[in-house]
Amino acid sequence: MGNWKLEVGRMAMYTSFPVILFFYFNQPKYFEEWVTKTKRQIFPPEKPQDREAIQKLIQDMRKKQMKALEGE
Repeated sequence: MGNWKLEVGRMAMYTSFPVILFFYFNQPKYFEEWVTKTKRQIFPPEKPQDREAIQKLIQDMRKKQMKALEGE
């Protein structure tokens, strides 16, 4: 096996390694840009013409529903 110095060194490594990784990876400056870029890819900013097209589609669907209800 090893003497007590080796065991103390191993124990220090086992406890400090996760703490160091936690400290390094939880720094906002390391992943803030990546998170922002990914979020913009998944949820792109809304454009006015897209919003108008969605509103027109909603109105058309409501008109169809009203015609279907009146026809019954």
